[in-house]
Amino acid sequence: MLDRLKLILYRFFPKKVMTELLGWGANKQGGWLTKAVIDAFIWYYKIDMGEAKYPDTSIYLTFNDFFIRQLRDDLYLTDTDPRLLSFPVNGRISQLGSIQGDKLFQAKGQTYSLLALLAGNSSMTSLFQNGEFITTYLAPGDYHRVHMPCSGSLRTMIYVPGELYSLNSLMVKKIPNLFARNERVICCFDTNFGEMVQILVGSSIVGSIQTSWLGTITPPREGIIKYWNWPNTHQTSDQIVLLKGEEMGCFKFGSTVINLFPPRKVKIVANLIPGSQVRFGQPMAQVITEDNQEEDCYKPIMR
Repeated sequence: MLDRLKLILYRFFPKKVMTELLGWGANKQGGWLTKAVIDAFIWYYKIDMGEAKYPDTSIYLTFNDFFIRQLRDDLYLTDTDPRLLSFPVNGRISQLGSIQGDKLFQAKGQTYSLLALLAGNSSMTSLFQNGEFITTYLAPGDYHRVHMPCSGSLRTMIYVPGELYSLNSLMVKKIPNLFARNERVICCFDTNFGEMVQILVGSSIVGSIQTSWLGTITPPREGIIKYWNWPNTHQTSDQIVLLKGEEMGCFKFGSTVINLFPPRKVKIVANLIPGSQVRFGQPMAQVITEDNQEEDCYKPIMR
């Protein structure tokens, strides 16, 4: 009954207006007030500032400066083995496993369309049908920079306007096609095992999604799908190559990252299950080779 009431109230909540307002405020320099808000946020979400490159909160001029804080250089080391893929973020696994044809598992009783997730791009969709996926949720207290799980050359980026529903566990269980409805930035890379997609999904209070090559993608929220292609895009003719572990973007508040892999190209690490807490740099999947292709791939646990 309480969950039903929350959903009803949330549908009428002015999500976009509040997101724009808080995003504006998070970029303002408020002196002692900014520091007080940051300190309260750290206390509420029990954030370990010992992991931050700059643990003294007085150096952060705006809340967003703190929110996209860097980690200590020695904290997370990424395995350089090109056959091993690493988690791109700190967070919690929402779901993972095999894409069943065109369907990805969202929650018990809920699936959503790969074609809808990829904004109706049929050529990109065909690459990942019957492939593998991992959905990782970033809570507000998590580290919010996003890194590369493997080395790759950026081929296509798509900005898709959409809703700004929260992506917490209640909304994932109750709102159909949630990830295909929310605002998102889709990045398709060429890698040593084929194509790989990394999607940055926006949500309520996400004031901004940024990439390392073009900066802020949203806002502004103009309500139209935008495409970029490399090379020979209208922005630049240079190929964008990112190495494994390199930063590729960030959220200015909590959200979700979805990774898509082609069929029979990678195996998800066997001990990962929905609800697992994961860390940037932790092993996520292994490239299938002649030596390991006979081993079974991960099968999703429906929860």
